[in-house]
Amino acid sequence: MDDSGVSSGWRADLFGPPPARTIEADDSLAADAALRLVAEGTGIAWRGDWHNARQLVDALGRRLEARERRNAARADPALPAAFHRWRLAEARRARQLGAILVPVEPGWSVPLRRAPDLRTAAEQAFGELDAPGLVPLRALLGAVGAFEWRRRGIELPALGPNDDGEIARIHPHYGVFAPVRHEYLDLLVAAPLPAASARAPVFDIGTGTGVIAALLARRGIGRIIATDNSDRALACAADNLGRLGLADRIELLAADGYPPGRAGLVVCNPPWLPGKATTLLEQGVYDPDSRMLSGFLEGLAAHLEPGGEGWLLMSNLAERLGLRAEGELEGRIAAAGLRVLGRDEIRPRHRRSRDPGDPLAGARGAEIVSLWRLAPAEG
Repeated sequence: MDDSGVSSGWRADLFGPPPARTIEADDSLAADAALRLVAEGTGIAWRGDWHNARQLVDALGRRLEARERRNAARADPALPAAFHRWRLAEARRARQLGAILVPVEPGWSVPLRRAPDLRTAAEQAFGELDAPGLVPLRALLGAVGAFEWRRRGIELPALGPNDDGEIARIHPHYGVFAPVRHEYLDLLVAAPLPAASARAPVFDIGTGTGVIAALLARRGIGRIIATDNSDRALACAADNLGRLGLADRIELLAADGYPPGRAGLVVCNPPWLPGKATTLLEQGVYDPDSRMLSGFLEGLAAHLEPGGEGWLLMSNLAERLGLRAEGELEGRIAAAGLRVLGRDEIRPRHRRSRDPGDPLAGARGAEIVSLWRLAPAEG
């Protein structure tokens, strides 16, 4: 078949560019043959059984992972070249696994044998569908996973218990970075609040799921203004703050950075790695040209009340990977007319920091997450 079934209604913002060429296939297609097709950039429009399509994606994933580990073992481990090589391999793997396409009809119905009802999960992730087309199976599976995460939520002990005694949860929405690496919240719990935060509003810049705003509110902050430039994030934060009973204490504002006015405390947890995001989820990981970091630092002094502080949550993984020079962050802080009041640190607890098979294991194992407490230099 040609690519007409792919390009019609294709969401490049969600799925990336469509395959240049597409063929039809069914349950008779072997995994090795499929691997050759997707490696050359061919999309596979699936006409067989739903569960067999899932098994094919799993089989391709195992083959691609084994290939990437072999390549990494033979390559020069020096950074940052190893990081760039890893990222290219991850993008190639995602593109090839995303080449298994399934038909969808209006209402996100999938006309394949044994296909489940995906309407709620797909609409939460992608919006309504009013025309037939083809979409990557992997994207649909990701929507289902996100739906389950959103339904169950993530337990966050740092938020303390709810009124029913249960540990508070944050419910991430599709395309909003989830607080799965939440050791940085422990730093926020322990840091002493500046006195100015009791008499002036507190800003949460780039609120995402709303988790930092929620934690600050549970620490007793009376008025919080949380900003984000993503409609998905603002909807997610509103959902979470409503669930936690904090909506009346936190104002959500669509803004790319600071809201108007001054604050007694400004908190920002920007993406930790400089680089271009290629997917919705990567927007929580990569900060192009360190734009968000720069905006926070350069605007901080002008947005603080006397005695106020700025709290910057940052990992040093960029330094460990060779993406940011040692001392560069301190130089940015000084150049913005700021001084460091204190710096609290914590080691990561996530699984990848201890995975010896990860080609970036050395850098991840040396990572430190810091809370930088900042104030204007002339103060």
